Amino acid sequence: QVQLVESGGGLVQPGGSLRLSCAASGRIFSINAMGWYRQAPGKQRELVAAITSGGSTNYADSVKGRFTISRDNAKNKMYLQLNNLKQEDTAVYYCNADLTYYKTSGAYTEEWWGQGTQVTVSS
Repeated sequence: QVQLVESGGGLVQPGGSLRLSCAASGRIFSINAMGWYRQAPGKQRELVAAITSGGSTNYADSVKGRFTISRDNAKNKMYLQLNNLKQEDTAVYYCNADLTYYKTSGAYTEEWWGQGTQVTVSS
């Protein structure tokens, strides 16, 4: 059906940068809104940044000016550039997409999640 696969996580020192990628694959007809969420240990999953198919974006206050979300509609990919990372950015980052896909039985619009990629900010 559909798969969302994140990549690009890792260990970085405070002040460092990372670039996360999310690749959507499968019998996708269209992708509407996409977003990055994160979940730190013992905390609820929270929205980090979102982007519409037209390129409009919004960010959590905690990451404004440091993170940049983008997408390549032709490749069904989304990115998150993380700059000036802080220890409190440590979390598992998840890709989310509201998309329409098709099966032999018809077309379906659903929300899909990736498996997550770990970002650890530590000196």
